[in-house]
Amino acid sequence: MAVSLRASKQGLEIVERERKKKGWEATAASWYDAANTSAATLKRFRRGIPIQQDVFIAICKAVGIENWEEIVDNTPTQPTASYMEFSVYDDAWVGRETLIQQLSDRVNSSCRVLLLVGITGIGKTALAERLVEELRGDWREHRDNFEDNNKALDFASVAQQWLEKWGETVPNEERKPEQLLRRLVKRLRENRYLILMDSLEYLLTGNEEDGWGDFADEWWGKFFVSLLAESSCQSRFILTSQDLPTKFETAECDRYKNLWHCQLLRGLETTEQIALFQKAELDGDLELPHSPLRVIGEVYDGHPLALRTIAGEIKGSYGGKVRAYWKDNSRYIEEVKEAIDEARNQGIVKGDEDRWKLASYTKVLRRKVKERIDKTFERLKNDVYDAYVLLCMASIYRCEVKEKWWLNTLEYDGYSKEQQKAAMQTLRERYLVEDGGIDDEDNRLVGQHNLIRSVAIAHRLMLP
Repeated sequence: MAVSLRASKQGLEIVERERKKKGWEATAASWYDAANTSAATLKRFRRGIPIQQDVFIAICKAVGIENWEEIVDNTPTQPTASYMEFSVYDDAWVGRETLIQQLSDRVNSSCRVLLLVGITGIGKTALAERLVEELRGDWREHRDNFEDNNKALDFASVAQQWLEKWGETVPNEERKPEQLLRRLVKRLRENRYLILMDSLEYLLTGNEEDGWGDFADEWWGKFFVSLLAESSCQSRFILTSQDLPTKFETAECDRYKNLWHCQLLRGLETTEQIALFQKAELDGDLELPHSPLRVIGEVYDGHPLALRTIAGEIKGSYGGKVRAYWKDNSRYIEEVKEAIDEARNQGIVKGDEDRWKLASYTKVLRRKVKERIDKTFERLKNDVYDAYVLLCMASIYRCEVKEKWWLNTLEYDGYSKEQQKAAMQTLRERYLVEDGGIDDEDNRLVGQHNLIRSVAIAHRLMLP
């Protein structure tokens, strides 16, 4: 869990004196740039709101205060603060700073429901927690993780739990979904709650005829529509999901499109990958584009969980020696790099004989990465077998290709046009395909994240 600190009243007086000596404005860009943070975080520091420890220290040092401990407020946090604990976000966080600023601005403005979507391990929960840290202030924070097998999933049970946790008594005669909905919306409208709902995909269901992504309990859909329909609301929601909750794409929610936002997460950019490895104290000639760590970052499409897993393994099992790790494992990574380059440069897109092991060539990767992706595949297999087959069969393509080529893999097995389109739509709603734009002949291009393809290859080989 990331350690947070807040400045005391006396500490802020010291900071103000030092700031004025430098001739800086209260929110000077020179100040927050020197601390490698944002204007919003600096404002929160100056308001005595907890921020991440390393940023707190950097802000103090940037203004000329080396003894940052004297700025810290060590008095117990007031119970009303109700800060949530972070399960993923920690001091190793890097990147996404522009996105954090954009999303926090949305939440602080009119966005009542923020959806963070993407494949497993791409950093949805970590970003959600980072946003909570950025927004932290006079909100009353609350979170629920619906991946917990012991967690109730129906709206009525969850609504009752929330209300009772927040101090309301719910009589037996008022425990019907409609009554709970009204009470909960009123509570959220009149009070400042910041609610993180993690793994929302576990609340979703569907069928092959009507599609997937609908709430299994219709009252969840009614609740979010009611929340958006209110003329004003003080509370905010941050939702994470591997699947798109399609309720937000219906006409009911479209009329409130300024009050909710869906953000698709992709891998870390090259500069962010470099920062991740540097923070793990793995330099490894990062300035060279073909150095081992740069190649690893490219091959894994910047997937945060995979890169952090590899960085941890280099530090833990190889004493931080990148060359030693590369000597043992480069054959797996270079095989993929060569295949990708071949597909891009020579137009050879099929790799029927590929046996990529990106998610499984070490025990640590199998445990931390492959098992999570396998879980996604199993859920897809059980829910929409046609889409599972399509994802597996299309793993023969090494890079983005025409969508019709994907669909042809099903056509050869006797699937109808309608079944093909429905399967592709399911993969889009679960973010298991990546749209690659339009080619010169106006054909839509689609592809797979390299990690997804790595696991899809193994599943394709097990198809009957």
